[in-house]
Amino acid sequence: MDLKEILISVKQGHLDIDTALSKLKTLPFEDIGYAKVDHHRSIRNGYPEVIYGEGKTDEQIAGIIEKMMEKGSNILATRIKKETYDYLKNIYPSIQYEELARIIKIENKKIEKVGKGKILVLTGGTCDIPVAEEAYHTAEFLGNDVEKIYDVGVAGIHRLFNNMDKIMSARVIIAVAGMEGALPSVVGGLVDVPVIAVPTSVGYGANFKGLSSLLTMLNSCASGISVVNIDNGFGAGYLASMINKL
Repeated sequence: MDLKEILISVKQGHLDIDTALSKLKTLPFEDIGYAKVDHHRSIRNGYPEVIYGEGKTDEQIAGIIEKMMEKGSNILATRIKKETYDYLKNIYPSIQYEELARIIKIENKKIEKVGKGKILVLTGGTCDIPVAEEAYHTAEFLGNDVEKIYDVGVAGIHRLFNNMDKIMSARVIIAVAGMEGALPSVVGGLVDVPVIAVPTSVGYGANFKGLSSLLTMLNSCASGISVVNIDNGFGAGYLASMINKL
């Protein structure tokens, strides 16, 4: 059944709302050749499709945005270069660019605050901020109250303890760190809420471009910690939003 058939069936009473919603979740995507745009992801997952910009041409990104704009979807795209933003700005004047996070946003529908509490983003150091900003803006765009505290790593752990009021009031914590990646373990031992650990590729040679911090986080002895991939601020922000909506 296509969308028109489903709507007619509901109107005629042949299909109940729950069954119709179930069928809508599996409606076909829109095939534009180089991409298959999933307009019904928000029905299945609660959020519209997010565009991953790295590896795509400016024209491909613009084409995907065009199809999503036709449906009135809010647009979030990650790993976007400044040159790509400059190109898109000429087509979509309302576009916003978060340069540190490398994220573009277009708000076609008002973003409602759906989160139940606050998401807090922490970084071990200043060099971790770009990844943390990706997490911050992702979680905020998905309808959450988000705060950030940067440069509170274990090399000067008193800086972390000086922010305990904010840390203890969060519903979900994202801890972003490179080097040896110890920050999530410390935070996980202090709080009673989920901690999402994000390893970054920041560090000297034996850091192996983030592998050392990834392994530290995976081997943490603190309970309640989940780990996303190296430099995956988007994944952390998305997961934090899902947890905060529960």
